[in-house]
Amino acid sequence: MPSSYFLSTIRFTDILDILIVAYLIYKIVGYFRETRAFQLLKGIVILLVFMQLSEFMQLNTISFILRNTMQVGVIALIVIFQPELRRALTQIGNKKLSLFGVDENEAKTKTEYVVGQVTEACEMLSKQRIGALIVFQRETKIGDIIRTGINMDSEVSSELLINIFIPNTPLHDGAVIIGANKIKASACFLPLSQNENLSKELGTRHRAGIGITESSDAVAVIVSEETGKISIAMNGTLTRNIAGETLQKALLKMLASEKSQKADKKKSVWRFGKK
Repeated sequence: MPSSYFLSTIRFTDILDILIVAYLIYKIVGYFRETRAFQLLKGIVILLVFMQLSEFMQLNTISFILRNTMQVGVIALIVIFQPELRRALTQIGNKKLSLFGVDENEAKTKTEYVVGQVTEACEMLSKQRIGALIVFQRETKIGDIIRTGINMDSEVSSELLINIFIPNTPLHDGAVIIGANKIKASACFLPLSQNENLSKELGTRHRAGIGITESSDAVAVIVSEETGKISIAMNGTLTRNIAGETLQKALLKMLASEKSQKADKKKSVWRFGKK
């Protein structure tokens, strides 16, 4: 049988080879998803598909243009992705590869702790009328924004957050980015909102907090320097004058993972069915 003959020719090393290549592709795609360069990669894949289709359909002119463009494009890609390639090689040398994900319950507990620390810091900053801007990265990666600031990769604590935003310190101007329950960077520059209907009372800090939530699914917490009032922004919408307890509940709800939300829905349906 042809199929049995084909299967008999497959060696263990062939399977291992395929698995290693698949894992490397997975890690590379995962790395580039952290940056806006991922959109460029998708464009390159589309061009490759068109090139194969043009050759198959014998569209010689289009095939010639695309083939020569891609040959020159290899050199261009090395230049364009030079910063990302350098960072990737550095990470390979400095970090261990992670094969397994984080336990959902452990991540939920860690998120609750981080939210508690952020809430505590915002309450203290609010009392002292010290301006602050804290952004929680969610599903949409904002690696390009993170790289505009000072890399930290630190554990989240209320004391550290307060110290960062103390006036006239090197890191106080800009936003703190929190991702994967860690402070990724501080003093980051955010895109300002282009919404012309925003209140004229809102300053740059509030407009930056709204702006990052317009271009991603991030959640931004803003403490006003003038009034000390706490606001929260999500999906381009700003909710102002939030108390500490309300802030904590809102953040926990917004940062809950899809898996946790689905699990809670299943539990509620199951309990309803038992009654």
